[in-house]
Amino acid sequence: MRTLLGRHPIGLVFIAPYVVFLAAIFAYPLGIAVYMSFYDWFFAAPGAKVDRPFVGFDNYVAVFQDPAVLRSFLNIAIFLVINVPLTVGLSLVLATALNAAIPFRTFFRVSFYVPYVTASVAVVGVWLFLFNSDGLVNNVLGGLAPEPSWLVNSGLTMPLIAVYVTWKQLGFFILLYLAALQNVPKELYESAAVDGASRIRSFWTVTVPGVRPATTLVVLLATITGANLFTEPYLLTGGGGPDGASASPVLVMYQKGIEQGHAGVGAAIGMVLVIVVLVISLINRYLLERD
Repeated sequence: MRTLLGRHPIGLVFIAPYVVFLAAIFAYPLGIAVYMSFYDWFFAAPGAKVDRPFVGFDNYVAVFQDPAVLRSFLNIAIFLVINVPLTVGLSLVLATALNAAIPFRTFFRVSFYVPYVTASVAVVGVWLFLFNSDGLVNNVLGGLAPEPSWLVNSGLTMPLIAVYVTWKQLGFFILLYLAALQNVPKELYESAAVDGASRIRSFWTVTVPGVRPATTLVVLLATITGANLFTEPYLLTGGGGPDGASASPVLVMYQKGIEQGHAGVGAAIGMVLVIVVLVISLINRYLLERD
C-alpha cells in the first residue's frame, strides 16, 4: 500500500480535485477528439440517432491533402519563429531591468502586466486603430507605409500578429523571470564584479545560466500557447485573411469542424497539432536542459 499510495496517502486527497479537473476538462475531451477523428462525425440535435460511419485514417489523409490546413501549419511555424525568441529575449532583458533598483519600478512592472490581463477584444481594437489602412501608423509613415497595408498584406500580417501576441503576453513571462531572478545568488554577481566583468558580461555568464529552468518553462509555454493561436487572427484579420495568410491550425479546425460541419476532419487537425506541439516541446526541452 505504501508503494502504491506513497508515504503520505493524505496527499492524494489534496490533489484529487485537480485530478478530477484535468480528467473532465482535458483528458475526456481529448479522448473524444481521438474517437471523432476516425469517424465521419457531424453534430446533430441532442438525442437524435444518426449514422456516423467509421472511416479509419481518411480524415487524416484529408488533412494532409488540404492546402488550407498545410498553409495554416506553415503560418504557425512563421509565428513561432518570430514569437518565441522575441518573447524569451524581451522578457528576460526587461525582467533583469525591472529587478534592479530603478525609479518607478512598481509602475513599470504594472504597466507591462496590464496588457496581459486586458480583454483581447479591447486590445485588438487599439491595434486595428493603429494598423488599419488609414490607421495612425500609416499616417505617421506616409509614403513609407507598406502597400497593401499591414493586416491585408500576406507577407506582413503573420509577423504583425506575432509581435502583437509577444507584446500582450510579455507581462506574464516577465513575472516568471522576476520570480526566477530571486533565486540567483547575489554573491555570483559580486564575484563577477570583483573579476572585472561588465554588466553585459555578468548578464551572459550569471543571469542567463541562473534562470535556465525558467527559460525552459517560458519556451514551452510560449510554444504551446502560440500553437493554439485563434483569437488574434480571428479578430485582427477577419478570420485568417488575406487568403489564409494568417489562418492558424486552430482557426482552420474551427472553420472545418464548426462552420462547415466536418467535425471528424476538425478533430484530425487537432490531433495532428497535438503531436506536432508535443514533438517541438520535447525537442526544446532536450536542447534547453542538456548539460
